[in-house]
Amino acid sequence: MPRATTRPQPAGREPGAAPAAPLAPTPSQTIGPFFGYALPFPGGGQIAPAGHPDTVTVHGLVRDGTGAPVPDALLEFWQAGPDGSLTGAPGSLRRDPATGAVIGRDGLDFTGFGRVPTDADGRYVLRTLPATAPAGRPDAAPYLAVCVFARGLLHHLATRVYFPEHATANAADPLLAQLPTERARTLLARADGPGRYRFDVQLQQTADGTHEETVFLAFR
Repeated sequence: MPRATTRPQPAGREPGAAPAAPLAPTPSQTIGPFFGYALPFPGGGQIAPAGHPDTVTVHGLVRDGTGAPVPDALLEFWQAGPDGSLTGAPGSLRRDPATGAVIGRDGLDFTGFGRVPTDADGRYVLRTLPATAPAGRPDAAPYLAVCVFARGLLHHLATRVYFPEHATANAADPLLAQLPTERARTLLARADGPGRYRFDVQLQQTADGTHEETVFLAFR
């Protein structure tokens, strides 16, 4: 004859007791930063496949509200593939099968993702394929999406990088079109030589107004 069974209860709970209340989320860090540990990986700034003829370089400086460079920030870049797809490809965080150590991307596939720490002078360098607009967004201009982690930030900041050669598309882009010209300019990289662009991230406007704060985005 079938026998009724009782589901085992977690330790510390009596059968029939009400479910435990959900745990509160872990608070954001208020000290640090800790970004130099575990997060950077070899080749994190090399999104373009090795030797790809269309590779472009995006570089710049991360500055704080005093205009000083931030030497221990971390930037993550996300972008659509050359066909506009957002699926990316696996391969950025490959591990050594023997040691388990992260050895970075395979150098063959475009994953659409990069993670770059700033150096001692607050600078970063990214090598990737030209930006494209996401598929299904005919009104959007080509851009790179950026997440910025830095000292003094309880939460990461989100922004975008647009490019000067797409002037017509930039003028019609839903985000850029709603910004005053001087604010939209903080999202525009500037040409810095053949296949090179400069894009600085200003975390806060300086007191003398020399450096205007980069536009940061809130997602709802």
